[in-house]
Amino acid sequence: MKYIHFSRHAKNRMRWRKITEHQVKETILSAELIVDSFGNRKAAYKHVGDRYIKVIFVEEYNKIIVITAIDKTR
Repeated sequence: MKYIHFSRHAKNRMRWRKITEHQVKETILSAELIVDSFGNRKAAYKHVGDRYIKVIFVEEYNKIIVITAIDKTR
C-alpha cells in the first residue's frame, strides 16, 4: 500500500468540513468511482456513513498526495 500524504490545504479543508483522515483514506482505497480530473489529478467518490465524500489526489510512484476533500452531500 502506498503512503498517503495530506497537503496543508487538504488538512485545513478537512478540519473545516469535519472530514476525518480515516474517511479520506477509505474513500481513496475503496472508492465507488475514480475519474481523471484536471492535469494528473484524480477524483475519488464514496458514500461514507451518511456522507458522500469527494477526494482530489495525485498518485506518485511511492505515495498518494491528497489535494483536498469535499463533502458532496449538501
